[in-house]
Amino acid sequence: MSDSVTNSVIPEKGWHVLHLFYRVEHGQWSMLSSEERITAKTQLTELIQEIRATENTQLLVFSVVTPKADICFMLLTPDLHVANGYEKRLSLGLGPDVLTPVYSFLSLTEESEYISTPEEYAVTLEKEQNLQPGTPEFDKGLAEFQARMAKYGKDKLYPTLPTWEVFCFYPMSKRRAPSQNWYDLSFQERKALMAGHGRVGRQYHGKVLQLITGSTGLDDAEWGVTLFAHDTFWIKDIVYKMRFDPVSVKFAEFGDFYIGLSLPLDELFRRVLI
Repeated sequence: MSDSVTNSVIPEKGWHVLHLFYRVEHGQWSMLSSEERITAKTQLTELIQEIRATENTQLLVFSVVTPKADICFMLLTPDLHVANGYEKRLSLGLGPDVLTPVYSFLSLTEESEYISTPEEYAVTLEKEQNLQPGTPEFDKGLAEFQARMAKYGKDKLYPTLPTWEVFCFYPMSKRRAPSQNWYDLSFQERKALMAGHGRVGRQYHGKVLQLITGSTGLDDAEWGVTLFAHDTFWIKDIVYKMRFDPVSVKFAEFGDFYIGLSLPLDELFRRVLI
């Protein structure tokens, strides 16, 4: 791709994220000769390798469970031109008319606007831990907090995706009904509700990795939620419990859920290119 439209510098405000879901047109695939099928699979394999070798770019591939789709590509990259170019090439990765897009979602990685500030944590140190400002213990506690928040922010904006076995994606928005308008609440009300919401999510540390990406103005929902787990049980469990959290009960609108499995490419080809 021309250097005139690309930029290898990591942006300050996160990466573009594309979720691309395709159906395999088995009628079209069955019309290809054995040699053409081998060429098509080699072509897609080489494209995936090229994408994964691109600077600051990640690509995960999943076999989708249920007939909603057959294959999902999850692409993260800083440059929207790069994302757009690879998206077009992935659509033709197995040749013309073999992959039909059935769903897609564009979003950006982002930090939460509800994280604690150093000023708020300073109050916690003083009131809950009885540490006085200006003391070595207070300064150490505040420095450790700031280091944690810096890592947290970096992990949110520039995540390293895991290769866990189970993948789940769904879009989500907040309600704007007259009696349930999330955006009519004050910032402090929203922050208090999200703090409780976060406590539920932290119960699944090591069991579910959550990536929340923002899509306001970019796609039909306001956020994309991507979950990774080693077992579908934990996906079901976290979504079930989150739905009873006050934020979800009163304000959340969920879209369709997509479940996928992470497989080596040769196994994925055997499974979806029947």
